[in-house]
Amino acid sequence: MALEKITRVAGRAVNVPGNDIDTDRIIPARFMKCVTFDGLGEYLFYDMRRNADGSEKAHPLNEQRHKGASILLSGVNFGCGSSREHAPQALQKYGIRAVIAEGFAEIFLGNSTTLGMPCVAAGREDIARIAAAVDRDPGTEVVIDLVGSRATFAGQSIPVSIRESARDALVKGMWDPIGELIEGAGAAGRVASGLPYMSA
Repeated sequence: MALEKITRVAGRAVNVPGNDIDTDRIIPARFMKCVTFDGLGEYLFYDMRRNADGSEKAHPLNEQRHKGASILLSGVNFGCGSSREHAPQALQKYGIRAVIAEGFAEIFLGNSTTLGMPCVAAGREDIARIAAAVDRDPGTEVVIDLVGSRATFAGQSIPVSIRESARDALVKGMWDPIGELIEGAGAAGRVASGLPYMSA
């Protein structure tokens, strides 16, 4: 089965402001003992969202009006710090389908792309415009067009950018290298069966 071609992402947005939000803030290391990534969404931004006793702090993701938001807004150098793959996995398992920020750490961007989760960059003022629209009406739909390099919301439009190799992989449905290997297993087997040293 071919991978999904991701040319656009649409959904409600939530603003988690701040610069240099690192992977340890996205998913604290003590929650990385899982065998699979499935339960990581519960611990997204845990120390920013929860007190030591587990009660909720004031945080955008804890606000009822932002429940179900699937596009995250943030600042400069999002996903910096350690290269842990658990950070984009936690975002995705929580329900985030794309991130709009002023910039991204390279490894985080790469890990997100292999999950089919676009990370697009926009200017500070433009992100503030989206955040203001969402604050006025949390039901505002934000649409990220990866082909046209635009994000639209509340009758407005802003330019967004993404690393060309990442956009190419997403829009062509070639964003998961493991998926591509599995999909090509039959062809690889046929080639291997024709190699004399594989049957020796």
